[in-house]
Parts: sequence; C-alpha cells; structure tokens
Amino acid sequence: MSKLEYSEIKPRKIIIYKDEPYEVVENHVARTDQRKPQNQCRLRNLINGRVIPATFHVADRVEEADINIKEVKFLFSNPKGEFWFCEIENPAQRFSVDENLISDLKIFLKTNAMVELKIWTDEDDNEKIIGIKLPIKMTFLVKEAPPVIKGNTASGGGKLVTIETGAQITVPFFITADDSIVVNTETGEYIERAK
Repeated sequence: MSKLEYSEIKPRKIIIYKDEPYEVVENHVARTDQRKPQNQCRLRNLINGRVIPATFHVADRVEEADINIKEVKFLFSNPKGEFWFCEIENPAQRFSVDENLISDLKIFLKTNAMVELKIWTDEDDNEKIIGIKLPIKMTFLVKEAPPVIKGNTASGGGKLVTIETGAQITVPFFITADDSIVVNTETGEYIERAK
C-alpha cells in the first residue's frame, strides 16, 4: 500500500485514518503566519458514512486504502431494506448489501443493472463492501408523464416524469410515457432520449 504526503491528500482519494477507510471530500492547504502549512480536510467514513474534519501537517504521511472494484449484477430489493446482487460469472452466488451503503443511488437501481462494488481489504485480509458505483449514464423507461399542453414548449423548461424505478426526473416537454431516456446517475439529470 502506498503512502501519501500531506499535500497529496485530495478529494476522491481513499485513505486509512484511525484504522478505517475514509474518502477525502474536500481539502484546503492553509498557510498561517510563521507556521508550517497544514492540509485541512473533510473526510467521509466509508463504513458508517459520517463526515469528520481532519488536519494533516507537513510531516504527516497516510496510507492509501487498498480498494478493489468488482462488477456485479443487481437483482432486487425488498421492504426490509436489503439489496440483493449476484456475481456475473456465477448467478447462484447471491449476497445482500446494506441500504446505508447504497444511500442516494437506490433510486437508479433497476433489475439486471451492472454496478461496481468497492471492496476494502483490511490488514487482516478481511474484505468489506464499502460502497457501490453505478454507470454514469443509464437508460430508463418513462412510466408516467403529464400530457404536453400546446404552447407549453415555447417557455422552455421541462416537466416532471416518473421512471421505471420510481424516481422523478425533469425532462423536456416532448418526452412521453413509454419513451426511454438516458439519465446522469451522479446528478440525476436528463441527458437525452434513448435511440
């Protein structure tokens, strides 16, 4: 595992801090009068989701977390808050992921979607799922859309539709029920009508 200098601790880096994996959310290198610079960060714990402040000094070095990515297929979720996945090569190998790890992404999970699991291996070689990553662009079927009212399109803007997962997305007025649309899963924004 590689070590990071204090100035290399930047957003999107995953580090080991207090024996747990943390993702750097933001950082700012502050230089105060006659003092050495320090890197002031906000870190998000990848196990429990808590965000904490942390300060790293010039002499500090931190360990970069050993994170593996594994592609799996989403199967279904149930009312108990369990989200079930399977290995792509071995569909009989099923496992569930806690709802807290999926958080905001659950509105874009659809049956048979391919997703990436982030797996952290600790110093005892125990593997723990710490996150999930969806493809940035995904195609969804529009289930419900209000009708287009003549003259509405001149003002620009859009309307709210419901996609197959139950999420609501703002789309242009010309989108109707049963259209397929491409959505950015990071921002939740409409990109285009699927071809």
